[in-house]
Amino acid sequence: MGLRLPQDRTIALDTMVFIYHFEAHPLFSPVTTKIFEQIETGKTKAVTSYITLLEILVKPFKEGNRRAVSDYTELLCTFPNLEFVPIGKEIAKVAASIRARYSIKTPDAIQIATAIVSDTALYITNDDTLKKISEVRIMLLKDMLS
Repeated sequence: MGLRLPQDRTIALDTMVFIYHFEAHPLFSPVTTKIFEQIETGKTKAVTSYITLLEILVKPFKEGNRRAVSDYTELLCTFPNLEFVPIGKEIAKVAASIRARYSIKTPDAIQIATAIVSDTALYITNDDTLKKISEVRIMLLKDMLS
């Protein structure tokens, strides 16, 4: 299987990129593995919002799996070349503007705003509904398969 990986120096990642990777998604984990290899080696830097951590931890909390909560938190917050960006005033304003313009959900708007405020040209997701956003280039995982 050939993969079309991003060549951007800095990328922004949606939560589903992490979830597909952690759950070893049969179709998308080969792509996410390559993305995380690029990040880990420093070929690419990545940013994401703390919304990602929140969304990833819901299932372990729901299942009462404190070990998974701890492991995911430690792994994500110490992963090389991955920055979790706090949600501040500027991200809130940009997210509100994005949400108003495109009628997307608040978590998605925060994620997109994080990419914009972090001066990232590429946002990787697998959510087709985000393709309409023009302020940042959207790349779908499924389009990276070839």
